[in-house]
Amino acid sequence: MIRFIPVEDTLAIRNAVLREGKLTLDQCRWPGDEKEQSFHLGYFENDKLICIATFHPQSYKDFPGAGYQLRGMATIDGCRGKGIGNKLLNFAIVYLRGQKANYIWCNARKNALKFYISIGFEVISDEFEVPNIGLHRVLYLKIQ
Repeated sequence: MIRFIPVEDTLAIRNAVLREGKLTLDQCRWPGDEKEQSFHLGYFENDKLICIATFHPQSYKDFPGAGYQLRGMATIDGCRGKGIGNKLLNFAIVYLRGQKANYIWCNARKNALKFYISIGFEVISDEFEVPNIGLHRVLYLKIQ
């Protein structure tokens, strides 16, 4: 089941999956988490939160229309490869179309490119290093 969740519910998974448990939960808060139009989604299995994603209203460069940045998409160990992230992201796409957003963009880790491309995202940047995290590329998905 997919639900809108408060940012606090994302922090433990952000830390465990995206930061290898090296940060405090407060260090896993990001600028934009509390923006009025930001939202956080969670996928629950038997009332256990297993996948998360955050969406901030944020344009990318001079791209036209309303953009949202996808941040912090993560699925806990043992639950990856089952289509859960795909379901969560497709829910967000439908919701954002209803909010009149034109596109979603993200900084994707190199090891997640295949996942995003399979959903329809396009790579729009060269590879770049995010310090202490690894290689990334910017991806873009037009949603209307």
